[in-house]
Amino acid sequence: MRLTITTFLTLDGVMQGPGGPEEDPSGGFDQGGWLVPYANDEGFGRFMDETFAAADAFLLGRRTYEIFAAYWPQVTDEADPVATKLNTLPKYVASTTLDTLGWQGATLLKGDVAEEVAKLKRQPGNQLQVHGSGRLARTLMEHGLVDEYRLLIAPVVLGAGRRLFGDGVTPAALRLVDTRTTGSGIAIHVFQAAGKPTYRSLAGPGEG
Repeated sequence: MRLTITTFLTLDGVMQGPGGPEEDPSGGFDQGGWLVPYANDEGFGRFMDETFAAADAFLLGRRTYEIFAAYWPQVTDEADPVATKLNTLPKYVASTTLDTLGWQGATLLKGDVAEEVAKLKRQPGNQLQVHGSGRLARTLMEHGLVDEYRLLIAPVVLGAGRRLFGDGVTPAALRLVDTRTTGSGIAIHVFQAAGKPTYRSLAGPGEG
């Protein structure tokens, strides 16, 4: 399976608390819910439906798992493509604090996360999807395990909050494979991993 990361970002790269004020106030973050004014949009919904339709399994960090597990099992409409996928497909949870998982189909990863995820990627299937899960995402990036980034960038700047690509992130080159814009102004960019960055000078021979 290919490992994909789907996440919501502000223009200044913040990924914390997109869905509501109480979603993730850690570190004193008080601007939760910044995505909501832009999310009730046909283009946004269509992209998310397409994304979940490609999933064969999910990989979640503890905080995202707890947010999802508190909501999605209550959505029983079989016509809802997101709920159907989340409630029926395998869900692997990376956590050092959880001992048990109550959501049907959820499995706690034990041992070294990078090694366990590498094993999951060797299983047959289309996509092993990560949603949110910032700390887990950075671990996966550090070990070169991410095949594709699906970034939904809202037209808002916060100036504070946890970032997906923060200081100290592992350098990587990416290749843009798809881009679109929703009616509410969310810019959706899909990137595939393309190895390490290359560096050149803008100054040509004899210049500078």
